[in-house]
Amino acid sequence: MQWAAFILAALGFAYLPGPAMLYTAAQTLGRGRRAGWLAVIGVHMGCYVHVIAAALGLALLFAAIPPAYIAMKIIGGLYLLWMGLRLWQQGIRAHGDEVPLATTKRVLRDSCLVEVLNPKTALFFVAFLPQFVQPESAMPVAWQLLWLGIATNVLFSSADVVVVLLASPLRAWLQKSSGSSTLIQRIGGGVLMGLGGNTLAQAAR
Repeated sequence: MQWAAFILAALGFAYLPGPAMLYTAAQTLGRGRRAGWLAVIGVHMGCYVHVIAAALGLALLFAAIPPAYIAMKIIGGLYLLWMGLRLWQQGIRAHGDEVPLATTKRVLRDSCLVEVLNPKTALFFVAFLPQFVQPESAMPVAWQLLWLGIATNVLFSSADVVVVLLASPLRAWLQKSSGSSTLIQRIGGGVLMGLGGNTLAQAAR
């Protein structure tokens, strides 16, 4: 029953539209299906930083030291703005979805950093995971938090996979129209810049 409640709750949060979904959709629309898959992998990898931090109790620093939380939001927001502006200015490849090796490394790096620089993810794990920990269990609490965090990350990534599967045909449909490459590029860049601006606005409150 405990696991069933955990999975249902985690799925509810995972499939609730959020920044990770929008980011993955922006990468898919702007750079193609392969970039979307790379974004999913990068975000998934970056999330493990928060999983480990939650298991070790390090993420509690964000709650204890508000300036650290605000600083991370500002850095993350500026990084999203920079990526969005870069995507807005880049030319979209006219044929295929192949991403050059250099771009492949960049998408993975950017996606991982975006997730690492998201303090809300850290706070989510700190607030969510302890609800399903069983102190009376023979397994140490830190290990329970770690396994719960890994399971949560997998479920969240499954939602990002769905986003790529939905955004890919949309991109292909838009590409059939003349002049749509620039539109696709600007939609993706605009989404990223919107996410960055929203993050900075929240940090300024």
